[in-house]
Amino acid sequence: MAEIVGGIATSHVPAIYGAIAKGLQRDPYWKPFFDGIPPLRAWLAETRPEAVIVFYNDHGLNFFLDNLPTFAIGAAQEYLNDDEGWGMPAPAPFRGAPALSWRLIEHLVEHEFDIATCQNMKVDHAFVLPLQLLWPDGDAPPAVPISINTVQHPLPSVGRCLKLGRAIGAGLASWQGAERIAVIASGGLSHQLDGERAGFMNQAFDLEFLDELVRAPDVLTRLTIDEVVEKSGTQGVELLSWVAMRGVLGGAVQQRLLNYHIPISNTAGCQLLLTR
Repeated sequence: MAEIVGGIATSHVPAIYGAIAKGLQRDPYWKPFFDGIPPLRAWLAETRPEAVIVFYNDHGLNFFLDNLPTFAIGAAQEYLNDDEGWGMPAPAPFRGAPALSWRLIEHLVEHEFDIATCQNMKVDHAFVLPLQLLWPDGDAPPAVPISINTVQHPLPSVGRCLKLGRAIGAGLASWQGAERIAVIASGGLSHQLDGERAGFMNQAFDLEFLDELVRAPDVLTRLTIDEVVEKSGTQGVELLSWVAMRGVLGGAVQQRLLNYHIPISNTAGCQLLLTR
């Protein structure tokens, strides 16, 4: 049986690439965001997860509008990142955990989740940045990437993503491996990059969302996707990854870290650490 050591959620703003490359982590603009990273690294060094599950949303590197599954799970030996146009060098391949991936795939299909299974899968900044932030030496544990569609409507509901996480939690409970597993959610919080509301952020909603995510995640299922877009912005729907992560953790959780800062680039940035 796997041991779920906890869940981490973090924003994945591409401008973070540039801040790291230019050594701006202590710059007054960036410092509030990067201040949340050392406690996460310390916790990971203490708990030593042997595998990670990463909920994220693809931005067109692996999927595009003509072929965009609602949920997709990687089952590869390794995962590659290509140039996304941000001017950052591609990192070394990330290790996969195919045996764990297949266990989760089989469990989800048995429990009536229709998912895409990817034995060859590219991963973009939404997957790469959290692993680079948390394991800067490039020694991240083997990973299971799980992509959630936040681009092409209809999007999965908040309730469906919570159920996805809970189903994965149940699958881990019956996994015969002995790995310690951390769950990572990538994206958000509130932001909108285009249209008349470009630059929109909503601190009041973000803080309410975070409180309910920790304390009573089922309350969030009252929100329709249209309401999520209205309250958090077009790209703020990336919070679906946070909901899925919370579902994996199950019942009551302890909030070990909350670092909320607005803005980084044009996004409400946040890191969150939850343990059971």
